[in-house]
Amino acid sequence: MTDSPALRKVERGKLCAGCGLCAGISDDAIAMEVEAPGYARPEQVAKISDRVERAIEQACPGLEVYSWDRMTEATASDVSWGPYIECLTGHATEDETRHSGSSGGMISALAMHALETGAAQQVLHIEGDPTKPTGNRTAISRTSQEVLARAGSRYAPSSPLENVEAMLDDGTPTVFIGKPCDVAALRSLALLDERIDRVFPLKLSFFCGGVPSHAGADRIVETMGLDPQRLSQFRYRGNGWPGLTHAEDTDGRTAEMSYEESWGRYLSSQVQFRCKICPDPVGGVADIACADAWYGGESGYPQFDEADGRSLVMVRTESGRRFLDRARRTSIVATERLDIDEVNLMQPAQARRKRRIAARMAAWRVAGKPVPKMRGLHVAKATRKERPHLLLKEFLGTLRRVFQGRI
Repeated sequence: MTDSPALRKVERGKLCAGCGLCAGISDDAIAMEVEAPGYARPEQVAKISDRVERAIEQACPGLEVYSWDRMTEATASDVSWGPYIECLTGHATEDETRHSGSSGGMISALAMHALETGAAQQVLHIEGDPTKPTGNRTAISRTSQEVLARAGSRYAPSSPLENVEAMLDDGTPTVFIGKPCDVAALRSLALLDERIDRVFPLKLSFFCGGVPSHAGADRIVETMGLDPQRLSQFRYRGNGWPGLTHAEDTDGRTAEMSYEESWGRYLSSQVQFRCKICPDPVGGVADIACADAWYGGESGYPQFDEADGRSLVMVRTESGRRFLDRARRTSIVATERLDIDEVNLMQPAQARRKRRIAARMAAWRVAGKPVPKMRGLHVAKATRKERPHLLLKEFLGTLRRVFQGRI
């Protein structure tokens, strides 16, 4: 097929999440490239087969998002927080892991435990790109030391699935750590390829605020008084909770910025459109999803003062529960039960976004643009929880930005 209708639809609707799935299954006919202002996007460079086209149509999270209702092992579900078996707070018990990770080191500790116990032989995740320290690249870690060295949130585009077919052919049991849309793409691909669950026996994710462009990080660096082209190191956060944004240039000059300022003032405004209509930013189809268990909430904005890291932990599958049980028994991690209503106070922005995405999608449809299929993700139920005047405001605001060309 010379020109993929699926990819053209994704492009027309600005629906690409940048996961790299299409490239990963295309036999090198699609490559991921950086597109202004700095998002990862697919570029078709050769013909693709009808088989590949059908797989993209069914598995691309820009076209259809994997349904929470398929997560049949869950014993409970929430319209904002998704299906779950256990709702917990927790952290890595080893001080260095807890300090290095962005929110208690839980994901890093679980990945390290999988390697140390033989549950997997490697970890597929993201690290900073040494050639562009504010950017990302896909990494394979085979030791706990490598996992720890790559710990910490990376608020930049990433495409962890761009080599997925090669990994399936190789067959090495692998822990997958990715954005909610990355895991959703894997789940959808598993409906077509039975190798997925054998090769990726543990799928870990996190609550995602959206993927900012490279331009957002460049603005941070410039505000710090440094040149984005002369960086030697850049860390978005971690080394504390939430941890400071830290930059160093090739002359040895360093600068830091608070997480509240770097995310709130610079990065959040650069988030790609697909993320603004995401019905599952909470890793609802991962085996285990983690997030910041912030103190504070809707009645008092979450507090970002430095503290010992604390993770919110949503266990969503039986395999995830069994794995976490083994980690708890060996005291790699510590957890406490949490009432699901408390999550509303820890992650108020996520709850607001879920309530309002229907209004944003309605405006997008009025503009003649396609939106992803979102069956079984409880979007309508979440919308009914929002006040009508706020939905109208969201609809009109999105429509105005569409016609002003700001989307």
